[in-house]
Amino acid sequence: MDRLIPILLKQYIATRHPPKVLQDILNLIKTVQRRTTYLSLLVENPGAVDRLLEFSAASPWVITYLARHPLLLDELLDYRTLFTPPTRPELTQDLLRRFNAVDTQDLEYQMDTLRIFKHTSTLRVAAADISGALPLMKVSDHLSYIAEAVVDKVLDLSWDHLTRKHGTPVCELSGETLRRGFAVIAYGKLGGYELGYTSDLDLVFLHAGTRSNTTGGERPVDTGQFFARLGQRVIHLMTAHTGTGVLYDTDVRLRPSGEGGLLVSHIDAFETYQMNDAWPWEHQALVRARAIWGDPALQNRFEQIRENVIGLHREKKMLQQQVADMRQRMYKEHGNRAPDAFNLKQDRGGMVDIEFLVQYIVLLLAREYSPLSAWTDNVRLIQSLAQCGLINDRTAHLLRTAYLTYRSCAHRLSLQDKPAVVPKNTFRHLQQSISELWCRTFGSM
Repeated sequence: MDRLIPILLKQYIATRHPPKVLQDILNLIKTVQRRTTYLSLLVENPGAVDRLLEFSAASPWVITYLARHPLLLDELLDYRTLFTPPTRPELTQDLLRRFNAVDTQDLEYQMDTLRIFKHTSTLRVAAADISGALPLMKVSDHLSYIAEAVVDKVLDLSWDHLTRKHGTPVCELSGETLRRGFAVIAYGKLGGYELGYTSDLDLVFLHAGTRSNTTGGERPVDTGQFFARLGQRVIHLMTAHTGTGVLYDTDVRLRPSGEGGLLVSHIDAFETYQMNDAWPWEHQALVRARAIWGDPALQNRFEQIRENVIGLHREKKMLQQQVADMRQRMYKEHGNRAPDAFNLKQDRGGMVDIEFLVQYIVLLLAREYSPLSAWTDNVRLIQSLAQCGLINDRTAHLLRTAYLTYRSCAHRLSLQDKPAVVPKNTFRHLQQSISELWCRTFGSM
């Protein structure tokens, strides 16, 4: 410590960063002071101290992340990989390499390995983000790749555990026998390729099991029970706290019938619910849903159901009222109450208004314009609306510009560990233009 602090102070003075930068790093050092290995690492590698100063100046969130997961300090040493986010194939190879060195019987070690993988990969994305090497949409893409790789491995671990206990479920779809008969559907930010550093994962689980017991295990169970336990185990591995933190907070309330419904639904029951019983807001959520794991045949079946549901005939005035009512309810629950501030996501003229406008047009007209069901992210949905001639170029430009501007600002605030709230008149013109478009579409707010 006596050696480290003078090094830190000398480099801090040379960079002329604000006092808060030094304070944040000192807080980090306090967190790891009993672990002399980390102090030695910083003493012996002045370049790592430089990067700490850079990160702290650009993003207090990153320093907080490092304090929460100090093992990531090792990543500061490798300048070649730190600013190069891994591609999807590289993530798969990295996981394979890590797990080849892990005892397959030690679940806690496996969980820690997964968490270290996630934290390391996320830090590399953040470093590239802060350095300006990645635009916002690419940041979300890379964070989505990490989440998908984690889900992939968690499913493998959960499946292996349950099949050793109970055997293999019998699964069929359209007369075809499936290998696993299970699929994971991503909604919300992961479904729409808009994942952030602190985003939850909104997931729905589907299966194609037959009405029979599992086969080949010591304790066979009903297929439905097997898949229910599979879903529970996935959530446990994702959300359990270990010494290396949590993988992801996971929300499964978007499943059919919400919290009162089955954790894992049969694909046929999911289709029946979506076609006959789902609320309009559930169809809005389906616009941003995509399959991220599972048998290809089951994923294809989900995509077909999604396309059919989005393409249902809807009466215009009724849909307008339903979407407007849901938006009003969300505004009452989450809207900003400070008169001198603008909540980028929830306030009038903000991101949620844009998302609801896009979802309304998609649900109203996808029956006639099938390309509208092809995408799940807002930017490409807006582009599809324009290409189909459903909005003019000026409206498309407004929606896209406002959405990306708000997202970029919210992202920068997130890196500063701040909520997505700005002074009231920061984006007054965009906010007013979106509000006017909303009023022309749905009537008064």
